[in-house]
Amino acid sequence: MAFLHWSCQDVAKWIRSLGYPHYTACFIENIITGKKLIYVNCRYLPRLGITDFEDMKAISAHVRELLGTSEPLWSRSIADPPRDSMGLFLEKKSRTGDWADSFTHTQFLDRKQ
Repeated sequence: MAFLHWSCQDVAKWIRSLGYPHYTACFIENIITGKKLIYVNCRYLPRLGITDFEDMKAISAHVRELLGTSEPLWSRSIADPPRDSMGLFLEKKSRTGDWADSFTHTQFLDRKQ
């Protein structure tokens, strides 16, 4: 999960490598780091200045691929967690501080049981 340590410049370089160099400024100006990528989805991208729907879908899919998460099911029960297990873990990792930095996926799974 090296992306968790990316600076906003690293994120911009990644966006450029995906074929979206015109959006690098959106990520740099909004200081989107690797940890903040966890929250980037189609609902959040317009706040960054990305409004082309096809680009939004593609970037969101690339973010999910990078994070190893799945797209939320629209038909899920409201009793289910709002995200898959990896997504919930990454939300914990998105925080700052020593605890979040040292928190592992194994620890997350142990706490979940």
